[in-house]
Amino acid sequence: MAEHGYRLVVGDKNYSSWSLRPWLAMKHFGVPFEEEYIVLRRGLETKKSILDHSPSGKVPALKTDGFLVWDSLAILEFLAERHPEAGWWPEYEQARAEARAVSAEMHAGFQALRNDMPMDLVSTLPTPELTEPLQHNISRVVAIWAGARAKHAADGPFLFGRFSIADAMYAPVATRFKTFQVDLSDFGDDGRAAAYGETILAMPEMAEWLDGAKAEMAERYPAGA
Repeated sequence: MAEHGYRLVVGDKNYSSWSLRPWLAMKHFGVPFEEEYIVLRRGLETKKSILDHSPSGKVPALKTDGFLVWDSLAILEFLAERHPEAGWWPEYEQARAEARAVSAEMHAGFQALRNDMPMDLVSTLPTPELTEPLQHNISRVVAIWAGARAKHAADGPFLFGRFSIADAMYAPVATRFKTFQVDLSDFGDDGRAAAYGETILAMPEMAEWLDGAKAEMAERYPAGA
């Protein structure tokens, strides 16, 4: 295993938004790990493969020191406690509390956004029907992003200035907005939210994840097959 004994079990990079979250943060903060890949969308075969690693039947899962952490946010919190020097949460109390609140909100909510705009990195797809729940979800994301950037613009380009767990939690949403060609100005954005989304997509770690997604999809669906 890697230096710290971490093995991260992830699903397809093209589809697994939950896997992206801890992977991105670990890469950004320089936490070494080995990666174990499970092919998704293969019915019972996928379910069995995941259950071999995680009791929840879902990815990601983090293996370390003979035990397992099997939820994205729990993995991120665990690593923040193990590696506090990296600064996984904002330094100041109020910003840290807000970052935790918006992270928990993403973890628990936004069901319409998940259902109607699933992560599909390598594709460009038409914007789906903007139902009331979906409009509400997108507007709420815009409010979170624009509000945080208005407060913390002087501290850096991410939601709370420096990259934090909150950015890892919202990174898959930036990819969804790109895939489904969502114009955030239609949802009250003054430009801050769109600029933040571009910041996330421009991260070198995101480029590495995207390269992995392209390679996986090319292997699964070779040209001419």
